[in-house]
Amino acid sequence: MTTGVDGSISDAKRRIIEHLKRVESTTAPEIAQAVDTTDTAVRQHLDALEQAGLVERIASPVSGRGRPPQHWKLAALSSELFPDRHGELTVELIAAVRDALGETGLKDVIAARSARQLAAYRLALPDDASSVRVRVRRLAGVRTAEGYLAEAVDDGDDTLLIEHHCPICTAASSCQNLCRAELELFQQALGPDAKVERTQHLLSGDTRCAYRISTDVSRV
Repeated sequence: MTTGVDGSISDAKRRIIEHLKRVESTTAPEIAQAVDTTDTAVRQHLDALEQAGLVERIASPVSGRGRPPQHWKLAALSSELFPDRHGELTVELIAAVRDALGETGLKDVIAARSARQLAAYRLALPDDASSVRVRVRRLAGVRTAEGYLAEAVDDGDDTLLIEHHCPICTAASSCQNLCRAELELFQQALGPDAKVERTQHLLSGDTRCAYRISTDVSRV
């Protein structure tokens, strides 16, 4: 477990989280027995983990007399505490496609992906009757939903599309065609009256990717 929140988690809390990962839900006494500590200590750790958003209480059905035992399970946020190999897997798949189909085959795969993205973007963006600036703002919203933390910033007559995060950076590092395809994708999605120029590139040493998008008056 190596995420940013992991540094604040003690060994005892980590053992509780790892135990909860192995079961659907369980009670504090059951956790205490599994991790070899006291009920009191476990309850204190669970309260702290709940405040951090890492575990959740489960309402137990009432049956008979007495208070039903409180069950616990991991919250969605806890997934960040466990290794994620999506980036590595993508790189391995890119290498496998390259080995099996060659560079031409890999380009065909990327082109097919871009075609699917373009179809989705065209559904999300307003029609060509709207201004280029409006389309860029809508595109920024779509890209943010995809994990790029994008924003559209007015800059004189132009609009800057700025992406503060790249969720496919690991894959793009092993396949530059992904970045080239995105540039072409933006151009196609925004329409023929938009001129798209990449001004900052994460893989070129910049801290983000940014695009200057202007209106091509010759096509208006």
